[in-house]
Amino acid sequence: MMSEVKSAMQDADIFIFMTDFKDRGQEIELIIERLSKQTVPVFVVINKMDLAKQEQFLEFVTYWEEKLPNAKVLPFSALHDFGVEQLKAHIVDLLPESPAYYDKTDLTDRPMRFFMSEIVRENILELYQKEIPYSCEVIIDTYDDKDTIVSIRAEIIVVRETQRGIIIGHQGDMIKKLGEMSRKAMETFLKKRVFLDLYVKVDKDWRNKEDKLKKYGYQ
Repeated sequence: MMSEVKSAMQDADIFIFMTDFKDRGQEIELIIERLSKQTVPVFVVINKMDLAKQEQFLEFVTYWEEKLPNAKVLPFSALHDFGVEQLKAHIVDLLPESPAYYDKTDLTDRPMRFFMSEIVRENILELYQKEIPYSCEVIIDTYDDKDTIVSIRAEIIVVRETQRGIIIGHQGDMIKKLGEMSRKAMETFLKKRVFLDLYVKVDKDWRNKEDKLKKYGYQ
């Protein structure tokens, strides 16, 4: 995560650091150290301020103003839409004008496989609880777009055998439900019939292996 932060800092026009009033610790201090050295505008967005007590409000703002005196500190509540328009206005004012990177008719630069995997991932988040969704990776093995139907084979990667059992469910009831929900969403997205095959595979500790992170597109 910190390597991604370092990479993003090399060519950013604006830095927006979203935290909340409870955030403290070594990683936060490391980010503060790096942000304090930046020459581009920095915004510290303190989220969840709706949960803070009235007497704590000024304390949190003062804390970040002292930590990053050159930054603009904005109290924020995503839940209650507090501070959102103010942040948007600051971003629009500060972003430099530049040529368009993509044609106006281009909707995305991502391949269709990406969207299909995200649809399956979204439905995993809807159907399963606790640690299951955050231990899963979805790989589209095949994507065959024919005249009247799209055939898709998707592989769901989990880290433990018990998670595989949870994804599949009793006599396959959960993976069947996941498949039905994902297929319908894919058909809506593609405006075409979809044949979807789902498989579940155990790949222990894939989240901590550099080669697997590269394989799954995280590096």
